[in-house]
Amino acid sequence: MTLMPSAKPTRIPSRLGLATLMTALSMTRSFQLLPAAGRAAFAGRNQLPARPPSSLDRACGVAVVSRHQTARRHPRFGVLPRFMSQTASPSETSAPSEERKAELESKIREKGDVIRAMKEEGISKDDLAPHVAELLALKAELDPSVVSKTKETKKKGKGQQKQQKQQKQQPKPTSDDAESDYITPRSENYSRWYNDVVRVCGLAETSPVRGCMVIKPWGMSLWDRVRDDLDARIKDHGAENAYFPLLIPKSFLSKEAEHVDGFAKECAVVTHHRLTAEGAGEEGLIADPEAELEDPLIIRPTSETMIWNMFRKWIVSHRDLPLKVNQWANVMRWEMRTRPFLRTSEFLWQEGHTAHATAEGAIEDSKAMLDQYADMCEKLLAIPVVKGAKSPSERFAGAEETYTIEALMQNGWALQSGTSHFLGQSFGKAFDVTFQDADGTRRDVWGTSWGVSTRLLGALIMTHSDDSGLVLPPRVAPVQVVVVPIPPKKNDEEGKVALNSALDKLVADLKGAGLRVKVDDRDYVRNGAKYFEWERKGVPLRVELGPRDVKGGVCVFKYRAGSEGKETVPLDEISGRAVEGLDGLQEHLLDTAKERLAGDINMMASYEDMKTALMNDEASSYDGPGLYLVPWKCDAENEEKIKEECKATIRCYPADVNEAGMAEGKKCFYSGEDATHMALFGRAF
Repeated sequence: MTLMPSAKPTRIPSRLGLATLMTALSMTRSFQLLPAAGRAAFAGRNQLPARPPSSLDRACGVAVVSRHQTARRHPRFGVLPRFMSQTASPSETSAPSEERKAELESKIREKGDVIRAMKEEGISKDDLAPHVAELLALKAELDPSVVSKTKETKKKGKGQQKQQKQQKQQPKPTSDDAESDYITPRSENYSRWYNDVVRVCGLAETSPVRGCMVIKPWGMSLWDRVRDDLDARIKDHGAENAYFPLLIPKSFLSKEAEHVDGFAKECAVVTHHRLTAEGAGEEGLIADPEAELEDPLIIRPTSETMIWNMFRKWIVSHRDLPLKVNQWANVMRWEMRTRPFLRTSEFLWQEGHTAHATAEGAIEDSKAMLDQYADMCEKLLAIPVVKGAKSPSERFAGAEETYTIEALMQNGWALQSGTSHFLGQSFGKAFDVTFQDADGTRRDVWGTSWGVSTRLLGALIMTHSDDSGLVLPPRVAPVQVVVVPIPPKKNDEEGKVALNSALDKLVADLKGAGLRVKVDDRDYVRNGAKYFEWERKGVPLRVELGPRDVKGGVCVFKYRAGSEGKETVPLDEISGRAVEGLDGLQEHLLDTAKERLAGDINMMASYEDMKTALMNDEASSYDGPGLYLVPWKCDAENEEKIKEECKATIRCYPADVNEAGMAEGKKCFYSGEDATHMALFGRAF
């Protein structure tokens, strides 16, 4: 048998003597070139009476034949060198002499060089094993603690392998656990994805009160941004802020027939004004039977009745008109099936109420406020909307006309995002609100009401966010730029000073440009975890600054959306580049949403086409069929039939196409009769 040369050239390290390598190989080859009988005889001469192996022997894999002599033959590399057999267990030896130490250290270096050369040659682990065992034995003689350390390392390695194996065997993460940070992909279940984003990104969570949510600080800061923007618009519109009671006498709701019918099933009623422990038994407390209210109180579902009751006191003359008030408040509408932000029993909103001397003035006011809502959605939230009027069946209870803005979510469903109502004179008459005109004649006033709610946050989430979490347009983001400083080495005091100085200037420049900035300098959180957290929260821009960046006079930009890679930016250009980049991101998100809206409106489809597409379309489906703009003859009965057959509703009669007369000369897609409107049908949240 001959030793075959490796197909791969052998590289000899510079520190490895050629003679050392040739000696090790010649020992192997000389044994392997012997005839089989000769090898057996040679091995036989080395057989000595056996003794029990020591712990060192077991650790090194040595077959012991005597305390002072071993004989182990590898099928390829042959008998191990003689000096290995002379190594005793550490428990049986004293510390080696200085001369022996020098000899051992030299042999360890030589053996290490041989092993490295063999590895580079591509020799297998099995063939390397005896040489590694010899090296360990030499190290053990030089330092007996090596054996125990090796055992501990192996034990630790096995434990880590076992842990990794267990982790691989763990089931796929789900979002069923309230503490889980897993986000279900949209394509898997869109409804669950939405709930996961709300929970994982720290926007809101369920409360002990059924149907009510706790809005967490990050979610509340988004609502604050919406409120600040809209409050300025409302004041420019001529309305003043006020506040009205949470509780409304039940008798007030009864004064406007349509209004009470529309809200009767959603009202929460207060019937007693105190509790008592007497007679409560195990219940602890009960409503005191002697404290029942003569006129039960309703927790406000909306405030028209309370406000119009006050208008009766405040309006006397035409000089008091128009009267416009607004309140930021919470309302309660009992819901059986709830979804965070989109539909909860209690929610936050603003409600504006106005009184006018003429119908034209009231209608103009109502439409003007709808325009403000649409403009706010587009410019602040980067959400394009369809403006239009509701069908009679979908109007606000007690209104003569309801105007709406409808947004399209990523799954093809619509979301009513704001409404403005022309109330006519119904509430004025119900509460006897009149004014004396310039001629001295008493006249009934005309009214409007308009509002948006925290439902807008649901629209924001479902319009822009992705499978990684929240995506926020820069103008509404509570934090527009998060700066993550990367600290220098522990003892680099000069580097720390330089980094802090650069960081202070960077933050000052960004704030000076009017940006909302957060510095995440938490020293107990890894940088990777910080990146992950702020990406999930949707912060538009992350800036990284480390010691090397400071020396180079640069920093690193990473945008949440619209750009995949990182961008190196000079520190003296940071404010201008950040403003420019954030404006670009805002525009990108709006353009993407506009393209989705335009692409998901199906034009002139037949009823059967729409029915087939929508009847099995659920909220959990991702990238559904979208909305349908079709010719329609206004008919409440047919509208209800369509709702029963395929769950579609008329979202609105879009203002632009109907004002342009697009329905003229067309037949209703359902009844075949002359169309009265172009209607936008679809599934909706």
